[in-house]
Amino acid sequence: MSDQAALAAHFLELHRPGDPLLIPNPWDAGSARLLASLGFQALATTSSGFAATLGRMDGSVTRDEALGHAADIVRATPLPVSADLENGFAEDVDGVAETARGAVAAGLAGFSIEDYSGVSQRVYDHHEATERVRTAVAVAHGGPVHVVVTARAENYLRGNPDLDDTIARLRAYQEAGADVLYAPGPTDPEVIGAIVSALDAPVNVLARGGGPTVAELAQLGVARISVGGAFAFVAIEAVVAAATELRDQGTYGFAERVGPGARAAAAAFRAPQ
Repeated sequence: MSDQAALAAHFLELHRPGDPLLIPNPWDAGSARLLASLGFQALATTSSGFAATLGRMDGSVTRDEALGHAADIVRATPLPVSADLENGFAEDVDGVAETARGAVAAGLAGFSIEDYSGVSQRVYDHHEATERVRTAVAVAHGGPVHVVVTARAENYLRGNPDLDDTIARLRAYQEAGADVLYAPGPTDPEVIGAIVSALDAPVNVLARGGGPTVAELAQLGVARISVGGAFAFVAIEAVVAAATELRDQGTYGFAERVGPGARAAAAAFRAPQ
């Protein structure tokens, strides 16, 4: 078994309903190594966090940029990595297949594909969305590595909080072969519980303010919890706060956090990979 195949198999094994995998989302190699040093068992890229490092908004990254970034994160640590590949960076299934092949070549243990098009600003219809997932799965599972496919139903993030439609979509994606199912957005425990109960595959939940705690999500049977771009934007806020203090007050209160941050970075970056 290759290293990539072993990582992908281990990554799938980490999805245990009721004992959720906490998978933080680094935005560069340094944050990946920092998060690995804190004991996390797997990592996932963030489309919005990576776009921010380029000075762009989410949805503006190209396929080649996203796959190159994913490969950088893979190389940064020995942990399994799943990539946020948006809608596969394509409007047609041939393009989705090309992106999936690139994900395998990047050494990823997994990747996600969502059912929303930033080009046409719409959620794909059921059949089209399912075929796109099926295409991604055929590539991800068709070689010597069983790369873990996470299928995302975007209703709740796109102004359509339709629980029945979301569940129907996720069931179709599961039947199309997706390994993990994900409907980012809901924070209501009843909604999350209904999604988990309706499916026979591991479910990922996006951690959001006001949502259930990790312990509460575990009780609901969730198998994975991710943070999306949250950590990246927390880091940006810290820079804004320090810079604003310097500009407006002329003081250096931010210096109190330099030592702890530098020590954390040193511990992470000196650790053997």
